Amino acid sequence: MAGSRPSPKKSSARAFSGEVVFRFAVENASTRSKRRSALAGAAALAMISIADLAYGNDSLRPYVVVGDAIPQSLTGAKGDAERGRSIVVNRQVGLCLLCHNGPFPDEKFQGTLAPDLKGSGARATEGQLRLRIVDASRLKADTIMPPYYRVDGLTRVAPAFQGKPILTAEQIEDVVAYLTTLRD
Repeated sequence: MAGSRPSPKKSSARAFSGEVVFRFAVENASTRSKRRSALAGAAALAMISIADLAYGNDSLRPYVVVGDAIPQSLTGAKGDAERGRSIVVNRQVGLCLLCHNGPFPDEKFQGTLAPDLKGSGARATEGQLRLRIVDASRLKADTIMPPYYRVDGLTRVAPAFQGKPILTAEQIEDVVAYLTTLRD
């Protein structure tokens, strides 16, 4: 089973807008660590909801993890960097800027919880970036980065979103293509 059903108390959270869920999660957490965990959980819920509405279901394509990377494209082709940039800055698709900041001077309210995206193409290979987007918990079990291309082992997933990744394989490849261009 891909994830579990939310408890009755938790299921009402999906009716709120992302902003309300994030504000509630942060305001009701007592420590910085709890706030970060609550924010990450709320972000994952919102990302699943938004991505599903926008793009629908995508069957997971098989991939092989080699060391700290997924060296082969999920689609067998390179992604489009321009589309990747639009996913990264779009606050209703990737939601990357909720936690990350980067070289986007026109984007306000960029996150500070995760590494700066500036220079990510110089710090990591294409395969390393791909694994971090697909499922960063394979590298660091307690990461706050949600898995964008995993459906098993997740908890608190609304029934309508079970078995569906946040991003499609094509979108993952587009984001990887864009991040590899960020060399400075």
